[in-house]
Amino acid sequence: MGESDYSAVLEALKRNRMEAFYVDTKEEARAFVEELIPEGAITAVGGSVTLDEAGIFGLLRSEKYRFLDRYQEDLSKEQKAELYQQCFAADWFLASANAITEDGWIYQVDGVGTRVAPMIFGPEHVLIVAGINKLVPDMDAAVARVRTIAAPKNAVRLCKKTPCTVTGTCEDCLSPDRICCTYTAFGFQRIPGRIKVLLVGEPLGY
Repeated sequence: MGESDYSAVLEALKRNRMEAFYVDTKEEARAFVEELIPEGAITAVGGSVTLDEAGIFGLLRSEKYRFLDRYQEDLSKEQKAELYQQCFAADWFLASANAITEDGWIYQVDGVGTRVAPMIFGPEHVLIVAGINKLVPDMDAAVARVRTIAAPKNAVRLCKKTPCTVTGTCEDCLSPDRICCTYTAFGFQRIPGRIKVLLVGEPLGY
């Protein structure tokens, strides 16, 4: 399968005034990001298995960029909080998506909001990198995908003490470790082209 197989969703994203691109592989995704983001840019990321799997974290950590690295070792709670605030002034903010609908909406579910908040406001450019496994027919399917795939797998990855780590599906819990607290859908954009979506023709992340 190739770009023509996903032309409808790419066009739907463009109708919602997002830029939309396609590459076949994660290796091409890394190369695309390196070409897209200019040298010296201040970059930041939201939590993302996809970016890690595509080698994009490694790229951003190179001397080419000024990376606000939330994954630095030995960051204190205060240092991490300051870093999250600095993300709003980044030139480029990168993340993935929990789901992308066929009519061009991006659906995100966050715990604290450090991923979705800079997507909504702040950085001049937002780049979403998503594998084809994130594509769903509609918003109902997007919600179901998070409840049965993305949230349980991320809760396991993050060693959270939530029912979904055992049952494999959202239980609408009241656990202090709950990671599903903020629900955000990105549709038609007031600022054309600020949000850019790079669809990768293979499964990536959760």
